[in-house]
Amino acid sequence: MQLLDELTLERRGTARHSKSGTTCGGIPATGTATEWELRLPGRPSLTVHDTRWHNGERDLVLYKPVVVPEIPAALSNLHNRLRSGITAGGRAGRLRIMAWVTWVDRERPRIKKTFTTADLAAKYDIDRLRELIAREGVSLEPRDDRPDLPVVDLDDPQDELSFEHAVFFPAEDHVTPVEAFVHLKVLPVLRHVGWMPRQTA
Repeated sequence: MQLLDELTLERRGTARHSKSGTTCGGIPATGTATEWELRLPGRPSLTVHDTRWHNGERDLVLYKPVVVPEIPAALSNLHNRLRSGITAGGRAGRLRIMAWVTWVDRERPRIKKTFTTADLAAKYDIDRLRELIAREGVSLEPRDDRPDLPVVDLDDPQDELSFEHAVFFPAEDHVTPVEAFVHLKVLPVLRHVGWMPRQTA
C-alpha cells in the first residue's frame, strides 16, 4: 500500500510471530505479533509489530530487530518505544487507537496528546486523514464522550479547543490502526531525520 510519496506499507504474510515482553499496562506477558514492513527506496526497511498479548491487551510499536542497521539516533530511539495501545471503542465491535503525535526532543521521540482538530489534521495531513476515516466504520472522535467537547468535522475543523482525539474502527479492520500508527508515530520522526519531506503546514 502506498502511504506517502515513495513510502510503502506491506503486511509480511499472514503468519503471527510469538513474542514476550511487557504490555502497555505494565504486565509481563507473551503474545503473537503480525508484522508490517515500511519501505523507502535507498533506506533500511522498518518493521511495525501489531501485537495481541495473551492477557487481552493489544498494541502497535516500531519493532527493534536483533541487528539494527545504521540509522539516525532519533529513529533508532523510536524502536520499542511510544507504543499505541488498541482498546475497546465504546460500542460493540469497535476498537480505538489514540491520535497522539510524536515529536523529537534532543533526538528522543516524545508524544503530544492534545490538539485542536485543525492542528491534528495539519499534523496528519488533512487529505490523508479524510481518506483514513472515509473507510467504512472508521471515524475520528474525541477520546471521551463528553457533552462539552465539539463534534469532529474535517470539513470545518475547529481550532479553539484542544483535547485528545481517537480513531475508531471496526474490530475486523486490520489496516486502519497500522496506517494511523505510521502517520502519527513514525512519519514525524522520518521527517525529523530527513528521510521524508517536512510538512509546511
